This record gives sequence, C-alpha cells and structure tokens, in this order.
Amino acid sequence: IVMIFTLVTAVQEKLNEIVDQIKTRREEEKKQKEKEAEEAEKQLFHGTPVTIENFLNWKAKFDAELLEIKKKRMKEEEQAGKNKLSGKQLFETDHNLDTSDIQFLEDAGNNVEVDESLFQEMDDLELEDDEDDPDYNPADPESDSTD
Repeated sequence: IVMIFTLVTAVQEKLNEIVDQIKTRREEEKKQKEKEAEEAEKQLFHGTPVTIENFLNWKAKFDAELLEIKKKRMKEEEQAGKNKLSGKQLFETDHNLDTSDIQFLEDAGNNVEVDESLFQEMDDLELEDDEDDPDYNPADPESDSTD
C-alpha cells in the first residue's frame, strides 16, 4: 500500500507539472499573439511619411479617380435621360437667358393688360386713414407710434 501511495503521488506530481507547463505555454502563446496584434496595429497607424512629392503623387491619382467617377456619372445620366440642368447651370452655360425675359416683353409690344374688375374697389377696403389721427404728422416718423 505504501508503494502504491508513493507511485500515485509521483504520478500526481508529474501530471501537475505537465498541466502547469501547458498553462504556461498557453499564456506565453496568448501574450505572443497579443504582442503581434499590437505590433500589427501600430503598423496600421504608422504609414508612409507624408512628403511634398508623396502628396502631389497622391493628389494627382485622386483627382484622376474623381474625374473618372464624374465622367461615369455624366454618361449614366445621359443614358438615363436625366441630363436636365438646374436654373443656375442654364444661366451659366447660356448668357442669352439673362436678357430673354426683356426680349420677350419687347416682342410682345410691352403691353400688359390688367382686368381691373378682378380687384376690389378701394372704398371697400378697410384701410386706416392717417387723416383720422389728429397727432399724425407725415414729416415726423415718431408721430405714427402708438402710446
């Protein structure tokens, strides 16, 4: 019995050592992965240093990409039939539109007919008469104020 106890104790100690080794190995691997992830994250934030040459190269590429995108949009709009210009765009492209209304009126003879029967009589309107106010003085702007 003493010998079995000694063997079982030795096996238990050996198993505990193996488990401890496995735990330490896993912790080391975990720390290593965290360290690698941290370094990868640092590399993401550490990019190419910006110089005037790098910036100008990037800007040229960026402008070319934007121009391509605009051209594609214009082609798509033309194909879709949505090539309607806004009012501002119309005036910017065709300067004859600046005077088109004046030209239209001149061509019509500048005669505008108004049907006065559509309007009320001035007597029917309830307008305040300034003559009714004894304190009203048209030359004095403060005389119109109410007390």
